[in-house]
Amino acid sequence: QVQLVESGGGLVQPGGSLRLSCAASGFTFSNYAMRWYRQTPGKERELVARISSAGGSTNYADSVKGRFTISRDNAKNTVYLQMNSLKPEDTAVYYCYAQNVVLAALNYWGQGTQVTVSS
Repeated sequence: QVQLVESGGGLVQPGGSLRLSCAASGFTFSNYAMRWYRQTPGKERELVARISSAGGSTNYADSVKGRFTISRDNAKNTVYLQMNSLKPEDTAVYYCYAQNVVLAALNYWGQGTQVTVSS
């Protein structure tokens, strides 16, 4: 059974940090590029960051560049999103997403974790 389980969300003050984790199971994690998306009510899901299957290539949305870092540990089947200097506008539900590097139609979503940045 394929699962992507996010954790690490919560309430943090502006300027604070959080680290999100996404634990994968039920598929060969190292064959999948990984992404983090976020979504707020009434808005489309926004791509935040992505990382290649081996971890050698990363990309970020302009809104988080320099503050967020995506990484992965293929031995632990886990992808991370380190979020620093958090702003209220970073408040959203954060989702991880896996896409097979050969067959793009093979993709999976996590259930999401809430991040709230507020004083």
